[in-house]
Amino acid sequence: MDSVGAITVRFWGTRGSLPTPGPTTLRYGGNTCCVELRCGPHLVILDAGSGLRPFGLALQNARERVQADILLTHAHLDHICGLPFFGPIYSCHTALRIWSGHLTGARGIEATLRPSWNAPFMPDLGTAMRATLAFHDVETAAAWSLHPGLHVATTRLNHPGGATGYRVSWGGASVCYLTDTEHFPGGVDPALAEFAAHTDLLIYDTCYTDAEYETRVGWGHSTWRHGVALANAAHAGRLVLFHHDPGHDDDAMDAIAAEAEAARPGSIAAKDGMVLSLG
Repeated sequence: MDSVGAITVRFWGTRGSLPTPGPTTLRYGGNTCCVELRCGPHLVILDAGSGLRPFGLALQNARERVQADILLTHAHLDHICGLPFFGPIYSCHTALRIWSGHLTGARGIEATLRPSWNAPFMPDLGTAMRATLAFHDVETAAAWSLHPGLHVATTRLNHPGGATGYRVSWGGASVCYLTDTEHFPGGVDPALAEFAAHTDLLIYDTCYTDAEYETRVGWGHSTWRHGVALANAAHAGRLVLFHHDPGHDDDAMDAIAAEAEAARPGSIAAKDGMVLSLG
């Protein structure tokens, strides 16, 4: 984090669909999607699943004044359930910009999120949130700068109800975050490969094994084998397996990670707490 040109990536939640705490998921973790990007002095958060809660605790323990951009792939519960449990959202010193690309022309992300923070879903926590909140709905394929030198591009993902993939670029390095997307029949989607071209880090939805996928066609998730194919087609750097199925315990994840690494050396399965540095 000391280098202006560096992106530091920390995984706070790597599971998909449902939190899975317990003794059989200790090594890979059980929190749902949440990834921290430190781009020089700037904080970007990818998704707000249950992993956002321990991240918030870490920020509070560090007495950090939080100013962050949260990029949401979509509003399924496993990607937004951490927001009302994010400690800094109750501080008047916090400023959050929340971005979404899948609800334009519909309700919009603010109108979608706020009811989930209040009765009957929650005990009116929304009224206690003192952070400055700004909500932004962007069109698919939009690109913009969060700060000078910190750029975001988006792409449409193949997921029920829609989802948005992100490419975050800073200091000559980039991270592509493509989770909750199903591969297309017949191989790699050329548009997705172009979007991820030469990225340094490709975080990809590898929820299922090939055998599992056969009975889950249309559910909006992919496999590690298609992640390898996409990374190769995109000439990407490191592939990170992500959105682990809640039914995959640590032993199952070890086997999946070993197969992916053998197929594409350097590939790794994300773990809660894992830190990677780029640039």
